[in-house]
This record gives sequence, structure tokens and C-alpha cells, in this order.
Amino acid sequence: MTLKLETGVQAPPFDLPSDGNGRVNSATLAGKKYVLYFYPKDDTSGCTQEAIEFNGLRKEFEAARTIVLGVSPDSGKSHDKFKAKHGLEFGLVSDEEKSMLQAYGVWVEKSMYGRKYMGVERTTVLVGTDGRIAQVWNKVKVPGHAKEVLEAARALRMT
Repeated sequence: MTLKLETGVQAPPFDLPSDGNGRVNSATLAGKKYVLYFYPKDDTSGCTQEAIEFNGLRKEFEAARTIVLGVSPDSGKSHDKFKAKHGLEFGLVSDEEKSMLQAYGVWVEKSMYGRKYMGVERTTVLVGTDGRIAQVWNKVKVPGHAKEVLEAARALRMT
């Protein structure tokens, strides 16, 4: 059974490595608005498009006082290459153990050409300053999604 996040509930805590040999954890994000966008794999077409769209709006997210973090099961080294190749200027979180992906309910059984496998369901979560989930976008379609998330972040009041 896969957990499905709901608005109003406390966002699951996390502490994971990120690009550039860094670390990101929910405790350091306390009191801040942040977006977690979960994606399957660095440098694939949909994931690249999504990253570029979020990156293109980074100044607007900053103005909305909202941190953007991409999360995938790729390694920090993979994230570093992905960021450098596409000029990404926001953090990428590495969850090789899939602990955060499972806690957020985005590590799911998928099917392609009749073959079943486990993978990331493209999902975005907006977390408010109170640490509660303000909005969830499941089974994200990439075109225009980052703009939709930005509008929700702008509408979310600081508490």
C-alpha cells in the first residue's frame, strides 16, 4: 500500500545528501516555504524539461520566498553533472536508499509495455512555513507545471 499525502498533514522529515557533497534536511527548512518536486531520473527528456522550467522561474520563486528542491534516486555525482550540463541553480536531493521517496509515497509500482517495475511517480509537494503540506500535485504533466506551482507558492501566506 502506497502512502498518499494530503494537504494539512505534517510533511515527513528527511535528512539526505544533495548535489555538491551537501546535505539537506527538513529541520533546516523549518519556518520556510519549500517545493519538493520528485522526478524519476537525471538527464531524461521529461525530467530535463521539468528542471529547466523550475530553473527558469527561480527568481520568481525567490521573490515568493520559496525554496525549490528536486528529489530523485540518482546519486549526488549524477546530480552535479545534471546541474552543470543544464545550468541549474537550485538544489537536487539524492535519495539512493529511497527512504524519502517511500515516506512521501512516490516510490510506486509502474508498468511499461506490460513489464512491472518500481520507480518514481512524478509528484510535487508544496510545504508551508508551518511544516505542513499545503498542496500536492500527483502524476505531474511537465509542460506549465512549474508555473502552476509558482502561483500556488505566491498564494500561500507566510505564517
